[in-house]
Amino acid sequence: MSWVQQYQPLGSYGLSALVAGIPLYMLFYMLAVKRMAGHKAAFAATLTAVILAIAAWGMPVGLAIDATIYGAAFGLFPIVWIVVTAIWVYNMTVESGEFNIIKNSLAQITDDRRLQAIFIAFAFGSFIEGTAGFGTPVAITAAMLVGLGFNPLYAAGICLIANTAPVAFGAIGIPIVVAAKVTDLDMMKISAICGRQLPFLSIIVPLWLSVTMCGFKRTMEVLPAVIIAGVCFAGSQFLVSNYVGPYLPDIISAIVTILGLGLFLKVWKPKQTWHFPDEAPAAQRTVEAQFSGGEIFRAWLPYIILAIMVFFWGIDSFKAILDKIFIMKFEWPGLHNLVVKTAPIVAKDAPYPAVFNVNLLSTPGTAILFAGLLSIIFMPGYGFGKGIACLFRTIKQLKWPICTIAMILGLAYIMNYSGMSSSMGLAFTATGALFPFFSPILGWLGVFLTGSDTSSNALFGSLQKTTAQQIGVDPHLTVAANSSGGVTGKMISPQSISVATAASNMVGKEGDIFRFTLPHSLAMLGVVAVLTLLQAYALKWMLP
Repeated sequence: MSWVQQYQPLGSYGLSALVAGIPLYMLFYMLAVKRMAGHKAAFAATLTAVILAIAAWGMPVGLAIDATIYGAAFGLFPIVWIVVTAIWVYNMTVESGEFNIIKNSLAQITDDRRLQAIFIAFAFGSFIEGTAGFGTPVAITAAMLVGLGFNPLYAAGICLIANTAPVAFGAIGIPIVVAAKVTDLDMMKISAICGRQLPFLSIIVPLWLSVTMCGFKRTMEVLPAVIIAGVCFAGSQFLVSNYVGPYLPDIISAIVTILGLGLFLKVWKPKQTWHFPDEAPAAQRTVEAQFSGGEIFRAWLPYIILAIMVFFWGIDSFKAILDKIFIMKFEWPGLHNLVVKTAPIVAKDAPYPAVFNVNLLSTPGTAILFAGLLSIIFMPGYGFGKGIACLFRTIKQLKWPICTIAMILGLAYIMNYSGMSSSMGLAFTATGALFPFFSPILGWLGVFLTGSDTSSNALFGSLQKTTAQQIGVDPHLTVAANSSGGVTGKMISPQSISVATAASNMVGKEGDIFRFTLPHSLAMLGVVAVLTLLQAYALKWMLP
């Protein structure tokens, strides 16, 4: 028997929205104030949402539990499958020693701290964000910069600021995939809109990093390199996100930036090399080339293979071939079409589908798995036995993040299927024509709360869609803005700061880093908010 959603169970949209937000307030309090572990906070918030759905929104117990399990299942496949395989490839490069070659190949290109920050924190960090995401790039790049002799506060802060432009397309495009899934909107159009917002940040992030480190005057000394880095990344990000899809913008943009800047620095050097005033003598700073060109190519080969495999997996015709070999779709038992959406969310009553796709071969996680297995052949002295053992260690390493992802998606789905997200969205229509300005702010808040653009899109995607439809704005724009605004919250989220402090040996100094990054976060958020408002009305021609 079907159940009909209600959107103002407490008598008004305002009060209903206020109560619907309780799970999110809990998430904020537990993560930002109590600094509770992510999986514990997610469990408490999800349990609260289930109770509210049943007690206040009148959702039958069976449907509420089923919707939560359905969301958690989507979190496990394909989301967790992509995360596990991506971090597995990275872990193998570390265990085999190949990652040391990658680090050296980047570090020995230049001794100038400004250019090292752009190379490692911005370009290489974007590459790791694209392949792994979920805190991995900040951990890796902050540790690398400290190892090169950076001031620890700047190492942590610079890496957090740099980890903005690539986040929406991180972990093989998972934030965009989730946004499309929870809203039933066109994934390619969301990707394209993000690709027409984020390049405005991407092109200025290298300049932003350098000015933060040494001021505007000293930044002018490396302006040609700054321009090359910004144009290479922003241009590639625009083209790939608009014409290929959400899976590869970070990886390709990072490779183009590393190659473009590397080649440029072979023919151009700054007149003066800049270092932090309190650094060690020059003799202790220089990083010499320790490996041959062949060794460097071999070390990068796993990521080259990964990029090629994910590219092919992103082609619809290729995916169709794989799906002919194996795909299993089934209607989620006890939930499919048993929840009914009503006006004003839809023009006329419509059942809410719940179909689970087990596209085991065509999912990007499987592309990464094959890339990892193929890469083992080129890792000297490693072998398949060590590679498989590393896969199981990676799963064990990620056990709590896996739980967190599953529960956050469960939280998103119970809020969507119960109508709680719609209640909040309808309340936001009170902002009227100004809502597009607030769309990125919601995304920013979601990432601050959860530490993840993926989780933010899962939490607020449906709300963004509902509100946009009510005020007559393209919902693809507001859903994309949730992701674009979210990237600016990454640098101040408690989880990201915890990763940065651990990597830079600054545990206990989280407050210092928060104060360091907060002004940058707010300034970048302002750029995205104004741009989204303009794209909703005056600059509609910018949208696909």
